Amino acid sequence: QVQLVESGGGSVQAGRSLTLSCAASTYTAINYYIGWFRQAPGKEREGVAIIFPGGAVTDYADTVKGRFTISQDNAKNTVYLQMNNLKPDDTGMYYCAAHRIYWWSLSPNLIPYWGQGTQVSVSS
Repeated sequence: QVQLVESGGGSVQAGRSLTLSCAASTYTAINYYIGWFRQAPGKEREGVAIIFPGGAVTDYADTVKGRFTISQDNAKNTVYLQMNNLKPDDTGMYYCAAHRIYWWSLSPNLIPYWGQGTQVSVSS
């Protein structure tokens, strides 16, 4: 059973930065594709970023490329999402997710492991 615990959300003004953390159960970071989704009120959950097992390869949604950076610390089994130049459209609940297979093009419903979410609110 994979456990994921997010932290680091908050309320900031546009242009500021936040870093989210996803603490995973042992060995998850080197064996699973881990990433971040977000969901704004009334909208579908959308993938934001994904990192490959071990951390060498990443991918991002076009809406966050150049502003967000996903990384991981394998020793701590923790995945980070550094979010810079935040915009009001980045507001939403951010979820950490994990799967043994590459899930970037999959429906969120097919991803088996999720954290409880952390709220990010960006004001203009």
